[in-house]
Amino acid sequence: MATNAEGTPQHAAEPSAKEMRLVIGASSAGTVFEWYDFFIWGTLTTTGILGRTFFPADNAVLGDLLAWATFAVGFGFRPLGAILFGYLGDKLGRKYTFLVTITLMGIATAGIGLVPSYAAIGMAAPILILLMRIAQGLALGGEYGGAAIYVAEHSPGGRAGFHTSFIQASVVGGFILSLMVVLGFKLPMPAETWNDWGWRLPFLFSILLLAVSLWMRLKLSESPVFKAMKEAGETAANPFVESFTYPGNWKRLIVALFGIAAGLTVIWYTAMFSVLSFLTGPMRVSPTAAQLITGAAATLGLVFFIYFGNLSDRIGRKKPIVIGYVVTLLLLFPAFWVIGSAANPALAEAAKRAPVVVSGPACNYDPFAAKQADECGQVLDYFSKKGVAYTKAQASSIDVTVGGVRIEDTSATGLDAALKAAGYDLAPQIPSPRNIAIIIAAIVALMALSGATYGPVAALLCEMFPSRIRYSSMSIPYHLGTGYFGGFLPFISQAIVVKTGDPYAGLWYTMAVVAMALVVTVWGLKETNPPRAA
Repeated sequence: MATNAEGTPQHAAEPSAKEMRLVIGASSAGTVFEWYDFFIWGTLTTTGILGRTFFPADNAVLGDLLAWATFAVGFGFRPLGAILFGYLGDKLGRKYTFLVTITLMGIATAGIGLVPSYAAIGMAAPILILLMRIAQGLALGGEYGGAAIYVAEHSPGGRAGFHTSFIQASVVGGFILSLMVVLGFKLPMPAETWNDWGWRLPFLFSILLLAVSLWMRLKLSESPVFKAMKEAGETAANPFVESFTYPGNWKRLIVALFGIAAGLTVIWYTAMFSVLSFLTGPMRVSPTAAQLITGAAATLGLVFFIYFGNLSDRIGRKKPIVIGYVVTLLLLFPAFWVIGSAANPALAEAAKRAPVVVSGPACNYDPFAAKQADECGQVLDYFSKKGVAYTKAQASSIDVTVGGVRIEDTSATGLDAALKAAGYDLAPQIPSPRNIAIIIAAIVALMALSGATYGPVAALLCEMFPSRIRYSSMSIPYHLGTGYFGGFLPFISQAIVVKTGDPYAGLWYTMAVVAMALVVTVWGLKETNPPRAA
């Protein structure tokens, strides 16, 4: 079973192998279903359906940014959920708290599938969607900590990293399940039906997942550590307040937030959502093909979460995380360059052979404006909507060149013709089998880095904090880090891309956060599971 530096008493009777399988299975399944509910919005946002359904924007770029902003809103409320449910988890128990969180999540997800479109009810549509995403964020803020702690507090000595790594892998499982369900509903029906109402079915599917999860989790008993604390009268009077007043906890909270949660989450979201957006957007890969490719890579990458969680039981938690951060800083851009060159070689070659340059006296582009203020902004808006890379230059008047050839007609029709003449094929593409294998290999490499930084973390966070305030103390920094640094990543990186015209520019956000996390982790993380002597 997991221990901590404060020497909190642990239960004497270790669970049997059968009991551990039930604990891990029920906790992991619930985590998969809960993250499915949360990720289904991000999965469908990459297709553009949600932006044009729920938001008042003639500008497709603006609609997608608003959809990603709504995705981020759910993450923004995760810390509040962590405070609320962390308090309940430390006061009332682990089991019943995460039963409440999964029920709230399932109801909110199904609710999204029932909200009418903006065309039908106007501004009430985005308002209702925001309320549903807020409910999802609150629920998720309590779910992860409860599941991770529940497994860790059942785990026999020296195996917490391995056992809790299944909770970490379950987060990836939620993303994979979201792709599988979307494709399962999408492929059998006509495209018109899917775009009209079929996309709602994955949200409504959450009701079935909720029923299964409740059935499994009701079989579980309360955490033995919590029962022992309650019987001894050692539960915290106010876990939230005590999280900030317990001796030495401030430093642990800072390290958990800026060193652990922020770093691991941007790597994970970059490996999944940024890759998916990159393939369907600038690389013009067919959305279905992109989802299948990303889902296959995520499935293959699951093993790394289990591997590094298990490895951390032997070599310690800190080492895999630090190494993962360092290698990410070295390989992130090269991995995306490989993906870009393999996803659409013809488009990559056209961009290299015939680069687009837009010149003007100011050439400002506002991705949040429904209509750009001047001709130069309208040209940049055109290229952003098409996902075509461009560079900007200063000039006294508006000037557009493609491969050094000046384009006289800067209307959409004229630019379409210029790009076509320069060899830009912007139709959805399906890469060759060989290139699909290359893309999957690159994504799996990113998944390995995510596994190194994410696999050991549930055990690490449980071991960092005393059990009387563990639910609150680990949930608050974890969900602040993942909610704000990670949840806003798709929105921020996409905004950087459309603003700069460089499809790779959004990666600098990931690089900056990982660099910060590396410094904080090296400086402040105290090893919670020192390597055992040979």
